[in-house]
This record gives sequence, C-alpha cells and structure tokens, in this order.
Amino acid sequence: MAYSSRRDAPELPDFSLLKRLAKDQLIYLLEQLPGKKDLFIDADLMSPLDRIASVTTLKQHEVDKLYKVENKPIVSTCDQLCFLIRPRIQTVKWVADIVNADKAAGRFRRYKIIFSPQKFYACETILEEQGVYGDVSTDEWAFYLLPLDDDIISLELPEFFRDNFLEGDQRWVMTAGSTLHLLHSLYGPFSKVYGIGRCAKMTYESWRELVEEGEQRARKSDIGNVFLIDRDVDFVTPLCSQVVYEGLVDDIFRIKCGSVEFGPDVTSSDKSVKVMLNSQDKVFNEIRNEHFSNVFSFLSQKARNLQTAYDKRKGMDIKQMKTFVAEELKGLKQEHRLLSLHIGASESMMKKKTKQDFQELLKTEHSLLEGFEIRECIAYIEEHINRQVSMIDSLRLLCLLSLTENGLLPKDYRSLKAQYLQSYGIEHLLTFANLRQLGLLVEQQPGETLTVMESKVGKLVNDKTAGKLTDAFSSLAKKSNFRALSKRLALVPKSGEEYDLRVPRDMAYIFSGAYIPLSCRLIEQVLERDGWTGLEEVTRMLNGNEFAVTAGSNGAETKVKTDAQRIILVMFLGGCSYSEISALRFLGKERGYKFIVVTTAIINSARMLEAMLDNHV
Repeated sequence: MAYSSRRDAPELPDFSLLKRLAKDQLIYLLEQLPGKKDLFIDADLMSPLDRIASVTTLKQHEVDKLYKVENKPIVSTCDQLCFLIRPRIQTVKWVADIVNADKAAGRFRRYKIIFSPQKFYACETILEEQGVYGDVSTDEWAFYLLPLDDDIISLELPEFFRDNFLEGDQRWVMTAGSTLHLLHSLYGPFSKVYGIGRCAKMTYESWRELVEEGEQRARKSDIGNVFLIDRDVDFVTPLCSQVVYEGLVDDIFRIKCGSVEFGPDVTSSDKSVKVMLNSQDKVFNEIRNEHFSNVFSFLSQKARNLQTAYDKRKGMDIKQMKTFVAEELKGLKQEHRLLSLHIGASESMMKKKTKQDFQELLKTEHSLLEGFEIRECIAYIEEHINRQVSMIDSLRLLCLLSLTENGLLPKDYRSLKAQYLQSYGIEHLLTFANLRQLGLLVEQQPGETLTVMESKVGKLVNDKTAGKLTDAFSSLAKKSNFRALSKRLALVPKSGEEYDLRVPRDMAYIFSGAYIPLSCRLIEQVLERDGWTGLEEVTRMLNGNEFAVTAGSNGAETKVKTDAQRIILVMFLGGCSYSEISALRFLGKERGYKFIVVTTAIINSARMLEAMLDNHV
C-alpha cells in the first residue's frame, strides 16, 4: 500500500453473524410452508440471496423450482407458491392477479408472500382491494444487512435515494432505524451518535424508540461511535469521476452486490467471468484504494514476485516438490488467475478512458471544483452534449457545474437545457424537473431575495417558528453553498503544490489531489472536535439538522479511548461511493480509527442520475 497504517488500529467485529441470522430466518420462513413449493424471487433480491443461501440450501428445504419475478403469467404447476419480494405495490398486484387467475380456473393452491426487509401497510391494502387477503399468508424476512466485505455493509436498497430525497416518501426511515437497532443489539451499546441531515435525525429518533421499547442488557461493546449522514448533505462527491481502482471498476464494469462480471475483453477468452471483489482477493485488496496511476506498477511488481515464487521449484528434490505442490502451488495458481484478471481489467479500463479523452474530462471537473475557467468548462460541456458522448455523463457535468457555482445563470441554464433536450430527447424535461427539485441542477434566482426575507421573518417571529419557516425557504431555494463550504473546510488543496499520488498526504488523493470529499471531511472534523462545536457556520450552510448525543457511557471511559471507541460506524442514508470508502480507510489509517461503512446502497454518478430518470419506473 502507498500509505502506512498505524499499528494501534483496533480489530473489526465479525459481521458474518448477520449472514447467519438472515439465513436461519429465511429457512424458518420457508419451513412455515411445509412440502414441495416453487419460489419466485424479486430480481433485486437475487444477488443478495445468492450471498446468503445457495440453491442447494433452498432445495434442502423443499424448494422445487426457482423463478424470477416477471410481470407476466406464471408457468408453475406446483400446488404451493412462495413469493420472496420487495414491498412494492406493482409486485403485490401481480401476485394478486395470479391468485385471482387460479380462482377463476377453479385451481386451489397455497400462497405465501415473504416481504423483505419488511411489509408495508399499503401492500396489505392492495391484497384486500384485490379480494385475496384471506387466500394469501404474509410474512417478513428481516434481511436488513448484507456484509459485502470486512468493513462494508449494505442494505441493498437503491430505491431509498429516490423515494426519500425526491418523492419525500419516508417509509424506509423505519427500516434504517431497525437496521441501526440490529447493529446496536449485536455490536453495541454505542457510546456516541453524531449525525447531520433530516433523514439522519429521523433515523436516529426511530432507533431510540426501538431501544427504549426493548430490554437493556449490559455487554462489552464492539462499536463505540456512530455517524449518520444524509446523501443530500454532499452531492458533489458522488458526481466526481472516480479514479481509485475500486471506484473505477464500479464506474466501468458496475460492481453488483460485491461481485463484478468481467467480459471477454478482460478475460482474453470467449467467456465472461464473475469475480467476488473483497479482502479475500489478495491482489484486489492491495490495489483497491490505490489511485489508478499506481496500479500498473504494482501489478507488474506482483507479476515478477509471482514468477520468482514459481521459479523456486526448478532446483527442488522430490520431497521439496511434494511440499511445494501441497502447500504453495494452489495459492500461487489462484493468485496468478486473479492477477491476470486485474491486469486485463486495468488494460480494458485504460483503453476505454483513452478513447473518452479522460484527462480532458478530469481537467474540466477539477476546474469546476476549484472555480477556475468556468466559461471554458461550459464550452466543454456544450461540446460534450452536442457530440452526444454520453447522456448520463453530460447530465453529470451539468449537475457538477450547477452545484459548484450555486446554480447556473438563467441564460446558461436555458441554453444548456435546450441543447441537452435537442441532443437526448424532449422526454428529459421530466429529468430536469426532478434535478431541480433535488437541487442538483438549478437556475440562479435574481438577487438574494430569499435570505433577506428569511432574516426579516426571523426578527418578526419567535425562533421555533422561524426555524420551521427557514426550513421551508431552504427547501425552496436548495442552495448548494459549495464555494463557501470548500473555503471553510479547505476541501480544495492549494493549487501549485506538487501532489505525489504514490504517497498520499490527505484524502484528496482519491480525486488526484484536487478535492477532499465533503462527507469525509465532515466526519473527520466532528470526530476531531467530539461534536459540532466550532462548525456552526458549516451546519447552517448545510441546512442544519445536526446532532451529537452521548448514548450512555460513563465519563471515565470517554477520556481513555477504548478499542470500541476507535471503531466508527458511518451510515450513509441514500448511498455512498467506493471513493468515499477509500477516503475513510485512508483517514482511519492516519488517525488509528477503523471505519465500518453501512450504506443503503453503493452508488456512483451513473446510478444516482439514473434514479432521476422517469423512464426507470
């Protein structure tokens, strides 16, 4: 690794327990429907289920055939049907249609719906409306958390982002609260909880209610501190091009549920290969957090080391050869296979990025982050749109321009919007409406009328009412304040200084030394100050909703940092990127912390913006 780690970093808790609990509960639920049954699985649940229970396990519990949920008539001939689905109205209607079709045909079967991670009242209402409530038994599979690696746990709920931040649908807040409660009961009690964002505050309150309802047991804590953060606190970071190896693999090949499919261009054969990307992959583990420019030199060194290990066998006698084959050969072959895959992936990414003129793209992004040569950046974005390079990439650059400039000038907004719609289609009018509502792509309003009005209102009425009105105004304005935040928190390192990416000096290395992620900088500052004291101006610019609560540890313990208190669980509500995870790993190594990232889903710029398109529904 390019950066050295402190030796006193604590050990991470073992999260395999979460998988065992989920598996045991699923088996219990399947056994509630004794006898042979066909299982219909929601497409979204297929990959997570694969990580929890194999097909063999399901077959052992009398699952006969497996089907993917598709909204069309079924071909199953089994007398018992089990549906493992997300709590979505559309899917529940489809199940109700199957039941009603069987009734009309005079066919009797038993039906069971298992909702994961929980069932919502709306789903039961649909069953009632369709007249099948009495024919179907329903249950919940409380599968909240899927450990993707030693320090990454995902709720695998990509819809959380759109539902909560765009639609204002808060049904998943309870799920996030239950997730936190599960972690608290297994690895807590937590001594401090910090957070920022409206959803973070509601999640904290939901969790506190569950803690107060349950019984308290004194036990040794594995995780000391928790930090909850809303995705809308920092939209800039996920919109930047990722340049650390793991982030780049996600951007180009799309990592799904901790594994990636490398096509024939990577494998140098006519077959695709599915690879699990985690710390068990020795090659990947050493390059995942590296800036892409360092990866080739590392891989070539690794190849030389591997060749040396192979060459050892040349002068061996029979006994030594036997030991070599028994102990080392299998490991070397596995490493060799992985090494060739990662070299293939790196070459493939290099070709794609060279074709796209990646350096020019990064230069434009860095100029936007620094606030330099904005007219040149706009010209580059216009060319990008007019050449129809990529629909999502053009949108990403427009959002980055809007966020960093606190909105676009009206004439620029109208011109760029018209060009985008001409290039990519008029249906994107809805996309622009969604982006504006979220504050990702907005037009600057003439003057600062809202803030003046806010201050007058503040003088006229008491603080509490003013607070509510300020919230209303800020949601209307959705100002980004990126420039002021960048200055206040020193997010953009001084230009002119040489930045050695092989020996990173701060978290900015994950974006080639151009920008320290706002989300990670906030976490760093709050941990350093043990709260939000001194960050009042920053929280005001981020629309408040910050909190720091001591959740019940004695005073003596807080003075001496125990191992548990140096383990920090960071929960991203709305998703986080692999670049942010790399930045937190770097921060942990620098400060002697260990970060565990819990996220509603792993996102990147493409996934985030695709959630804004209205044709995805």
